[in-house]
Amino acid sequence: MDSVEMPQLPENQKSFAGIPEAVFVEDIDTFMQLPENGSNVEKVLHKLDEQHGKYKFMEYNLDARRRKLKQQIPDLIKSLEMVEVLKKQQEDKEIQFLLSEQVFVKTVVPPTKTVCLWLGANVMLEYPLDEAEVLLRQNMESAVANLKSVEYDQDFLRDQLTTTEVNMARVYNWGVKKRQTSPNVSTTVS
Repeated sequence: MDSVEMPQLPENQKSFAGIPEAVFVEDIDTFMQLPENGSNVEKVLHKLDEQHGKYKFMEYNLDARRRKLKQQIPDLIKSLEMVEVLKKQQEDKEIQFLLSEQVFVKTVVPPTKTVCLWLGANVMLEYPLDEAEVLLRQNMESAVANLKSVEYDQDFLRDQLTTTEVNMARVYNWGVKKRQTSPNVSTTVS
């Protein structure tokens, strides 16, 4: 599992999921004077809050993908182990398998040359053991690579969230400072 390398980022992108980069506001005075901002703290905070909300939504989706992959990888490992056991099996073997939650059934499994794999979307196909092993290994490598890219994107997204939160705090503080120095300036903050 550790032998799978992290996939390469697409050219001109900083994340696999295409997450937009949050720009850190170096000079708050210059930033607030930009025509699209017009020194309106409420408008700028609304834009930043909207961007923050989008990042939070992306974070939720990445967390869901990560959980799914973390669950899928052990299942693939178990399937690979089972295929290896079936390849080595020379005679009938008595086993117990899970019928339903906390209900196990004993059965006898004869030696076999094929195995049925659940591919998802209500599709199950029968494969020779060698082909099944190859397919499961490919799926395993793909799942591990996807997990690494999702974890990379989560780190990148955390940085973008932090940058956006810092920008929001700086804009808010700029508005407070402007109101204190000149009460006539339109820098309404709610």
